[in-house]
Amino acid sequence: QVQLVESGGGLVQAGGSLTLSCAASLRTFSTYSVGWFRQAPGKERELVASLGWLTGNTYYTSSVEGRFTISRNNAENTVYLQMSSLKPEDTAIYYCALEFRGGSLSRPEYWGQGTQVTVSS
Repeated sequence: QVQLVESGGGLVQAGGSLTLSCAASLRTFSTYSVGWFRQAPGKERELVASLGWLTGNTYYTSSVEGRFTISRNNAENTVYLQMSSLKPEDTAIYYCALEFRGGSLSRPEYWGQGTQVTVSS
């Protein structure tokens, strides 16, 4: 059974930084595109950032462009989300997701359990 274990969430003041990690128990991790989604209370889940498995192409939603960076370490089966200049509107539960040879993360096969990020003003 594949598990995605997230860590790094927490409470931070506006303007601060956090780095989320997601470790996957998946030997073929390198053949998966990876992404981070978030869901704020009362809002739909949205794709925040993604990283393609083959080309390494990245996508960022406009509200985090220039502040967040997604990366991966295939040797450690881990994906990261570095978040800086955090704003209260970044408050949400963040989920990592994997899609086999995917690109848009439209149908991830695997999801993490979620980690809470709270940004205080």
